[in-house]
This record gives sequence, structure tokens and C-alpha cells, in this order.
Amino acid sequence: MGQNGTGKSTFIKLLAGMIQSTNKVDIPKINLSYKPQTISPKFNGTVQELFIMKIPKLWGDPQFQSDVVKPLKVNELIDYKVQNLSGGELQRTAIVLALGKPADLYLLDEPSAFLDAEQRIIASKVIRKYILNFKKTCFMVEHDFIMATYCADRVIVFEGEPGVKTTANKPMTLIEGMNKFLKIVDITFRRDPDN
Repeated sequence: MGQNGTGKSTFIKLLAGMIQSTNKVDIPKINLSYKPQTISPKFNGTVQELFIMKIPKLWGDPQFQSDVVKPLKVNELIDYKVQNLSGGELQRTAIVLALGKPADLYLLDEPSAFLDAEQRIIASKVIRKYILNFKKTCFMVEHDFIMATYCADRVIVFEGEPGVKTTANKPMTLIEGMNKFLKIVDITFRRDPDN
């Protein structure tokens, strides 16, 4: 979890093979599915046509429908033109597309963007259940504490000067990572039993 997008965007792009390591370290090629932070709808058809084209195998799978599509309420969007979707509708569609692509590693960059509080909790549960059921690995960049706590087993906290130089800490437990992040941003919680 970072304070801005610079460190985490670089981390995701490095894993996705979109940029080279500054240390010239070769990142092994792996089968991955990437949901970018910014979603620019270019497909000139309906949501259903997009799913049939991009994820035909899982789109027709009853388990995928019940575990991913229905909870995210994407089945309500299948007749809508992709280019006419709202931000939240695009985000839910992008999550389905990302999870619908068979991969060993799932990279999800801010899946909470444009989702309301209820949708964030649902999306968190869907993502976590999917990743655990299929025994996959997911790296998620997320600034929303609720979504991060629902999804994460481990977190990587970035430190440094935002937009200038950041360093990723080693993966740590959720509690350890949240405490470290809160300390970095100088936030404490009151422990007063009356408040």
C-alpha cells in the first residue's frame, strides 16, 4: 500500500513485463492476467460480446458464473455497450475479464476504483475466493483499507519520497504491514475503552 501511484505502478508494470528492471535483472516470463489501474474501453460491442471473445471458456462455465459473474452483478450488464459503461460497471467488467483469463499470477491494480463500499466488499470476497479456490497467486495494489484487509494474506509497504524514490519492504503479515503503514503516515488509533 502506498501513498501515491509511483512506486506501486512501477512494481506492477515490472511484474507484468511492461518495463525493465533498473538493475537489469531478468524477470522470468510467467502466465499472467493483468487488470490495469486505468480502464479505457475500446471494444465496440456489448459486454457479453467482449466476454465471449476474451474469456469464452470461463464465460460459459457455471462455477465461474456463480462465483464471479453473479456476485459482481455483471450479468445485469451483458446487453450494454462497453463504451457506455460507468466507471463502476467498467471496473466490475474488468475484474471479471482478469479473473476469467487462465493465469498463474493475477495482477490487479486498484480493483476498488469507482466501486461503492458494498461493491468493494463483494469484489474483495470474489477475488479472494477465486484465488484461493484455484490455488493461484495475486498481487493487488490497493489503497482502500477495507478491500485490502478482506483480500490480503500478506502486504508489501512502500517507503520513501512519493513520486521521487520509493522502496518496497519485504512481504509481511496484514497486521504487521498495516501497523507499519500507519506509523509511516503518523496515524494512531485511540485505545480509550469509552470511545
